[in-house]
Amino acid sequence: MSEPLIGVSTYLEPAARWGVWELPAALLPAAYPRMIQRSGGLAVLLPPDAPARAAAAVARLDGLVVAGGADVEPSLYGAERDFRTGPPAEERDIWETALIRAALERGTPLLGVCRGMQLLNVTLGGTLTQHLDGHGGPLGAAGVLGSHPVAPVAGTLYASIVPEESAVPTYHHQCVRRLAPGLVASAHAADGTVEAVELPAAPSWVLGVQWHPEMGEDLRVARALVAAASTSRPVPARATLEGLAPPR
Repeated sequence: MSEPLIGVSTYLEPAARWGVWELPAALLPAAYPRMIQRSGGLAVLLPPDAPARAAAAVARLDGLVVAGGADVEPSLYGAERDFRTGPPAEERDIWETALIRAALERGTPLLGVCRGMQLLNVTLGGTLTQHLDGHGGPLGAAGVLGSHPVAPVAGTLYASIVPEESAVPTYHHQCVRRLAPGLVASAHAADGTVEAVELPAAPSWVLGVQWHPEMGEDLRVARALVAAASTSRPVPARATLEGLAPPR
């Protein structure tokens, strides 16, 4: 079987600099496609687009990664903006929400990374804590990754991939507050912060992790995504979303 095609969502920046240019750009740290490539997949980048085009994009993929990045807009889960929440990324929120829904409806294997896990939870009706005060592996110095152990929950998809407690690379200041209907926590930090979530009722492989696997050497999560994308082709499963999230 040929290598599965894994789409990865990208950042949309108003001004990026390279060579003599400073222009709007769709960006993604090279660690994401490299992680997919090292895990046996073919990586393709997905810049923000009209949400109506998400289903067509996902239909061409064997798997999807929703990347980390900007804070999720609090109004999407009915919260007032905390002054420590980062600036809005409306186009990403809209596009990636549409990608997540399309992947769930089609049965496409899905991995959410940091923001991607948080947006998966919000898309299905959950809420977020907008700022962590010194617990759960929040970010420290700007641009410097931290590390802390996460413990898997026995019997979950994540535990079948990484059965032991392990240290993970982390950079975040938000986390899951209330789990969405249907989602279950599959890993925790020492203080109980939810570090991984999954959707057992989905017909396909669905996992979100709070940390940044692309920034570490442990490829087990990415390899599991690629394996799922290799062995199962998307099957329509629109009914899996019914009743899981309130209408938007």
